[in-house]
Amino acid sequence: MTNYVNSKKNFKCVPALQQFYTGGPFRLSSDASFLVCACNDELKVVDLATGSVKNTLEGDSELIVALALTPDDKYLFSASRSTQIKLWDLSSATCQRTWKAHNGPVADMACDASGGLLATAGADRNILVWDVDGGYCTHSFRGHQGVVTTVIFHPDPHCLLLFSGSDDATVRVWDLVAKKCISVLEKHFSSVTSLAVSENGWNLLSAGRDKVVNVWDLRDYHCRATIPTYEPLEAVCVLPSGSRLVSVMNQSRTLPETQKKSGAAPVYFLTVGERGIVRIWYSEGALCLYEQKSSDAIISSDKDDLKGGFVSAVLLPLAQGVLCVTADQRFFFYNLDESDEGKCDLKVSKRLIGYNEEIVDLKFLGDEEKFLAVATNLEQVRMYDLSSMTCVYELPGHTDIVLCLDTVVFSGHILLASGSKDHTVRIWDTESKSCICVAAGHMGAVGAVAFSKKAKNFFVSGSSDRTIKVWNFASIPDLGGISKSIKLSSQAAVAAHDKDINSVAVAPNDSLVCTGSQDRTARIWKLPDLVPILVLRGHKRGVWCVEFSPVDQCVMTASGDKTIKIWALSDGSCLKTFEGHTASVLRASFLTRGTQFVSSGADGLLKLWTIKSNECIATFDQHEDKIWAMAVGKKTEMLATGGSDSLVNLWHDCTATDEEEALLKEEEVALKDQELLNALADTDYVKAIQLAFELRRPYKLLNVFTELYSKGHAQDQVQKVIRELGKEELRLLLEYLREWNTKPKFSHVVQFVLFQLFNVLPPTEIIEVQGISQLLEGLIPYAQRHYSRLDRLMRSTFLLDYTLSSMSVLSPTETNLSSSNLLARTADPPHAQIDQFHQTHFPEPNLTPRQSLLDSGNTNSVEVTAPRAKKKRLSGSNSEKTTVAEVKIGDMEDAFDRPDVVDQSSSKKHKPASSKKRKPKALGNDSVKGSASGNAVTIALQV
Repeated sequence: MTNYVNSKKNFKCVPALQQFYTGGPFRLSSDASFLVCACNDELKVVDLATGSVKNTLEGDSELIVALALTPDDKYLFSASRSTQIKLWDLSSATCQRTWKAHNGPVADMACDASGGLLATAGADRNILVWDVDGGYCTHSFRGHQGVVTTVIFHPDPHCLLLFSGSDDATVRVWDLVAKKCISVLEKHFSSVTSLAVSENGWNLLSAGRDKVVNVWDLRDYHCRATIPTYEPLEAVCVLPSGSRLVSVMNQSRTLPETQKKSGAAPVYFLTVGERGIVRIWYSEGALCLYEQKSSDAIISSDKDDLKGGFVSAVLLPLAQGVLCVTADQRFFFYNLDESDEGKCDLKVSKRLIGYNEEIVDLKFLGDEEKFLAVATNLEQVRMYDLSSMTCVYELPGHTDIVLCLDTVVFSGHILLASGSKDHTVRIWDTESKSCICVAAGHMGAVGAVAFSKKAKNFFVSGSSDRTIKVWNFASIPDLGGISKSIKLSSQAAVAAHDKDINSVAVAPNDSLVCTGSQDRTARIWKLPDLVPILVLRGHKRGVWCVEFSPVDQCVMTASGDKTIKIWALSDGSCLKTFEGHTASVLRASFLTRGTQFVSSGADGLLKLWTIKSNECIATFDQHEDKIWAMAVGKKTEMLATGGSDSLVNLWHDCTATDEEEALLKEEEVALKDQELLNALADTDYVKAIQLAFELRRPYKLLNVFTELYSKGHAQDQVQKVIRELGKEELRLLLEYLREWNTKPKFSHVVQFVLFQLFNVLPPTEIIEVQGISQLLEGLIPYAQRHYSRLDRLMRSTFLLDYTLSSMSVLSPTETNLSSSNLLARTADPPHAQIDQFHQTHFPEPNLTPRQSLLDSGNTNSVEVTAPRAKKKRLSGSNSEKTTVAEVKIGDMEDAFDRPDVVDQSSSKKHKPASSKKRKPKALGNDSVKGSASGNAVTIALQV
C-alpha cells in the first residue's frame, strides 16, 4: 500500500539576505537600533536586530557620497554626486527638502549637538554651514588647499567651533561666531582622515594616512603629543574614561607612575586602519593598551596583496563595543569578552554582510538545517544562522573563488566540501570551524563536488580539466582531534567529457555517479572504478545540473537549451521533457518523494513542476538576475535560492496554510452572506449595503438600491452609506453604476443613487477617486440616452388628450383648449402638464399616464384606464357598439399644430362609420391604440 503524498502547490518567499551596502558612507543610530547605508543610488535602513532592510529611500540616480543623522535620529541628510542635498524624514521615509550645496561632490557632512546646524565639506574646497529649519546657508568657509575630507562640530552646543581636515595635511578650526578660521594645525604629512574631540572638550585628535595620531590642546592650539601607529589610519574614536573598555584595560595593564602624575588629562582612544585590527591607546606616553592578535578583516595572507582592512569605526552606545566596517562591505560588531583568567579580548558578536556579490552555491547544514553555507565570488565560505540571518563565522583557506559546495553528516560531525578555482577541494568540520582534509590533484577549477549518499565516506569531484575523481576519507581516525589538515589521494580518476564538467551527482545507493558537461551530454559511471555505462544525448546546449531520483531508476538533467529531461537508467532513453523556462535552466532538484521537482534558470524564475502531468503548477519571480544556486532541505524541503543579484531568498511550503486560509475565508463569507440576508429581512438597508460592498456582491447591492428606490423616502439611508464609503469603495460603486446604467430597466435606480452621491459628496472629493474621468465617460452617454427616451415618452403622453377627446369620452368643456391655453400649457414642464391633466380628469386611485408610464419601470408601453363618457348612438347603427380608435403619433402632433383642426367632441353630429376618412400622417411605427368597453376606456401607448 502506497502512502499518500501531498503535492506542493505554493511557496512563500522570505528575503533572507539582501544587498544593503555597496561601500561609501553609513550612519549608526544613537541607540544602535538601525543603520543607514548607501547602496548605489539608494539608501537602505537596516534593522540591526534582524539584519533585514526596513526601508528603502530612492535617490536621484547618482551615487550617495555623504550622510548625516540628527542627534534624535528623526531626520537624515544625504548628498549624491549630483551635488544635491536631501532632507529625509525617517518616520515616514519621505524627502522633505532638496537643495544644491557645492559646485562639486560633497565629501563629508556633520550635524551639531542641537540638530539645528548642518556642515558640509565639498570637493570644491569649501565648507558650508546650513540652518536646518530655515533651509539657508549661514556660513561659508574657504581656506583649505585640497579636498576637505572630514568635518565635525564641537560636541558642546555652547562652544561654537567647527573642525575640518583636508588632503592638504592640515586641520583648521573655524569660529562660527566670528565666522573665520582661528587656527591652522599643521603636523601631518598626508591626508587627514578622521577627527575626534576628547571627553572634556579641550583636546582634539586627528588621524591620517601618515601613520600617526596628533593630540591638540584647544586652549592654545599646540600639539600635545604625536602617537605613531605604524599603519595608515582610517578612523579614530575617543573612549570615555568611565567606559567598560577603559576600566578593563586599566585593570589588565598597570600604567607607569610618571604618566599617572601627569597634570594633563589623559585621553583614551581607539584606532583602526589598513591592517584590519583594533587597537586601544593611552595618550600619555603613546602607550598601546590593547591590540588584536589577528585580523578578522584581512582576506588574503599574502603581504603583497592585502585585501580588506577597516575603512571606518564607530563606538556603540555607552562604549560597550565598536562597529568596524571593511573595504569589502562587511560590518563587524565587537564586544568585550573576559576570560576566566582575567584576560580580555574584543570578539566579534555579529557580522553583517552588506554586499555578497554573486551567489554561486548554497547548502543547508546538518539534519536540523539551522545553518546555511553560502559561496560567493570570494575565497571564504560564509555560514549564516537561519534564525537571524547573520553571518556567524567564515571559513578561510582557499586562495581563489569557491565555486561549489556539498554537505554530509559523518560520524556525528557535519562536514562541508568546497571546490574552488585554486584546483583543490577542502573538507571542513563545521563544529571546530577548521579544514580537516585537502584534495589536490585537479589541473583546473573544481566546479562540482558530491558526497556519498549511503556510506558517506567518500566524495566525487568534477573539474574544468574534464576529469572526475573519487576521494575517500574513511581512513581518517578521529575528525574531532585533527589539528592540521590531511592531504587526500584520489582512488579513481577518468577523463569523462570533452568540455568542462558542470555538475556531479551520486546515486542514493552509491552504485552510480552521473556527470553533466558543456559538451551537451550527461554520462553515467559505475562506482568505485568509474566504469562508463551510459551516455545521455539529446540536449542542444550544455548540461548545467544532474540529479538522481530518490525513488525511481531515473536521472534528471537541466540544460542551457531551456529544457529539463528525465532519463531511464535502464536503457538511457528520454522519458519526459519539460519546457517552460525562457533561458538556460541552471538548477533542478526533486521534491515530494520524487513526484515533483523545482527548477531555476537564467531568466530569474523559480518553477514548480509535477512529473506525472508534465505541467508547471507555479512560477515565482523574486530575483532580478540569474539564479545560480538552489538548495533543498532534506527534512523540511525548504528552498534557498541565490543568484547574480546578490540576493538569497528562503522559500517555505505554504500549501497547507493556503488551504486553511481559503477554508476560513469561505466560512467568513458564508457568515457574512447570512448576515446580509438577515439585514435585508430586518430592512436594515445601511448594514446590507455595507455587507454587499465587503462581499463584492453587485447584484445584491442593486437589489437593495432598487428596494430603497421603490420606498420613495430612503434618501437619508443612501446618503448615510455614501458618506461612510472610502475612496476605493466609492470607485467600486461608480464602476457598478456604470455597468447598471447600460440597461434601461436599471436606469432609474442608477440615477437615484447618482443624485444622492453628487448631493452628498463635494466635487473636490469626487475628483480624487482613481479613474474618475473614465468612469464619468462611461456614465454620461447612457444617461443622456435614458433622459432622451424619457423626454420623448413624456411628450407622447400629451397625445392622450387628443385621443380621448377624439373618442368622445370627455365633455366639450373639459377638452376645450384655446390656442392661448395650449401655449400656456406647453410652456410648463412636461410632467407638470401631465399632472394637471391627471388631477382634472382622473380621480384617485387611478394613476396619471406619466406616473403609470414611469413608475412601472417599463418605458416602452403604457396602459391607461379612464372613466368612460356618456354613451352615444352612432349613425348607421341602432345598437350600442364598442369604439376602437387607432391614431398615429405624427398625426396627433400635426393635429395640435394645425389651426383648421376642429375638436371632434364638440360636434353633435357624427359622420357615418362607413364614410371615408382622411389618411393620417404617420411618423415611424409609434402608435396609440385605444378601446372603449362598458364604462371605461383603455388606451395603449406604444413608444
